[in-house]
Amino acid sequence: MNRPNTAQQVAHAEIFARRVTARLSEAEADLDYDITERLRAAREQALARRKVVPTPAIARHPEQESAAAAPSGKRNWWRAVVSAVPLSAMVAGLTFFNGVQADEGATEMAEYDATLLADELPPTAYTDPGFTQYLKIAAQQKQPTDKH
Repeated sequence: MNRPNTAQQVAHAEIFARRVTARLSEAEADLDYDITERLRAAREQALARRKVVPTPAIARHPEQESAAAAPSGKRNWWRAVVSAVPLSAMVAGLTFFNGVQADEGATEMAEYDATLLADELPPTAYTDPGFTQYLKIAAQQKQPTDKH
């Protein structure tokens, strides 16, 4: 389904509103004073209640461009600051956890090195291929045999 562009919809609505306003303004000259006052009051109420709909940039006048740019820039700056807070909290958390994990890893390595150096065997024995075979045989001999 091809839907019309939102900017096109706003532009068409703007053109329609201008045509209706022009026709109403032409017919206003023929109305009585009390009717025109009631219409003026109703128009003011409608303008007070209406939702602000941004108009497309091509339909704006230069005065409206400069007026619209100031609050928009201020809002974008504030949005950037508010978005940066959770992002910076996440970066700080990841940095903290990385530091804790690195400390734990260093502690584990220090314990392993201390155990290795305090052992009766020299460190080169652990790199000997026959040592793993020796450990397997020693583990088998320590297991109790259940033969009845």
